[in-house]
Amino acid sequence: MKKIIYSFLTTILLMSATILPDSLIAQDVTLLLPPQTDGGMPLMKALKNRKTSREFAGKDLSAQQLSNLLWAACGINRPDEKKRTAPSAMNYQEVDVYVSTAKGLFLYNPEKHNLAEILKEDIRAKTGKQDFVKTAPLTLVYVADYSKMAKSDEKTKEGYAMADASFISENVYLFCASEGLATGVRAMIDKDALGKAMKLKPDQHIILAQSVGFPAEK
Repeated sequence: MKKIIYSFLTTILLMSATILPDSLIAQDVTLLLPPQTDGGMPLMKALKNRKTSREFAGKDLSAQQLSNLLWAACGINRPDEKKRTAPSAMNYQEVDVYVSTAKGLFLYNPEKHNLAEILKEDIRAKTGKQDFVKTAPLTLVYVADYSKMAKSDEKTKEGYAMADASFISENVYLFCASEGLATGVRAMIDKDALGKAMKLKPDQHIILAQSVGFPAEK
């Protein structure tokens, strides 16, 4: 009887870890739902629907949409090789994706598919110079860690980082087109102020920011 009860409780705990993605499984680390990788819009239709938006509804993405979004951006699609959905020069994988929301700032870990809390402060207003960035539900900030590109000179690092962040951004564009979400990438950022707010190190460089949310109702 004890073995049956223990087995039942173990099953419930395992189910809870899957069903409740927002539960903290470690200090300041949030587990994401497993990404859904077998659905979505046909590629050519997503390309046809891809566009930039600067108006967003206040509604938050669901837990599943957030998981799918981050996996599409730069998640692991070949676990044995730790390769990602977005290419990177020399496989540096130097671009980190930060997630800025009303609840704070988080860092996406592709290998573990989770979010680590960086700040409890809402810094969305600092992620761009346009007014809409203050209220867009979610902004992705693409930060290149130059220390991961030690074999390249500074000019090459800059070029690689811009290209690699752009690959991630386009993945987000196509996901949003498929999912019926609004998104817009931008480089109009006070990078010094944002970098200070994010507590970035000298080797970390902000490349782009991209807001995501539901389309504004008209």
